[in-house]
Amino acid sequence: MKSDVLRGHLDGMILSVLEGEPLHGYAVMEALQQRSGGALDLPTGTLYPALRRLERAGYLHSDWSTVGGRKRRTYELTAAGKRMLADERTEWRAFAALVDGVLGPAT
Repeated sequence: MKSDVLRGHLDGMILSVLEGEPLHGYAVMEALQQRSGGALDLPTGTLYPALRRLERAGYLHSDWSTVGGRKRRTYELTAAGKRMLADERTEWRAFAALVDGVLGPAT
């Protein structure tokens, strides 16, 4: 997947995978890869700065926990993050409909 295609949509995708349950960073990366059918394989240098940025913006909250003897930061959506995810979904549907209208089959 071209990185320029993802620009502007990564935050919404991260918020979406955290909607169901809190996850640590590597689990977020795995969830994105799984939900994309393997097409989305983000480098850690892209994911972790995005997680920190979303947390600074108030969309995520994190806590340190120990999993399998290793300390990991676990992220979860805040109320503001849930509202932002709803907004991202609305914007995505409008954008997808617009692109489909232009790139879809000629009528």
